[in-house]
Amino acid sequence: QVQVVESGGGLVQAGGSLRLSCAASGLTFSRGAMGWFRQAPGKEREFVALISRSGGYTYYADSVKGRLTISRDNAKNTVYLQMNSLKPEDTAVYYCNVDPDIATQRPGRYWGQGTQVTVSS
Repeated sequence: QVQVVESGGGLVQAGGSLRLSCAASGLTFSRGAMGWFRQAPGKEREFVALISRSGGYTYYADSVKGRLTISRDNAKNTVYLQMNSLKPEDTAVYYCNVDPDIATQRPGRYWGQGTQVTVSS
């Protein structure tokens, strides 16, 4: 049974930082890419970032390039999202996703429950 659990969300002022974590179990973590998506109130869920199974390739949405960094630790079955220079428009529920398609950024089958990030102005 695949389980995906995010943590690290919270309330932060604009310009601040947060680090999200996502722990996955019930799968061979190192075999697949991992990704982060987000959903703001009244909007559709959107792609944020992904990382290849080895960690050697990363890809970001234009809106977060240079501010958010995705990384992974295969020994800990965990993927991270370091969020710097946060803006109010980054406010959303952030979801971890297992094995998104690297070429199209389409999400894979398994999701976490989400973690709320709120950025105040």
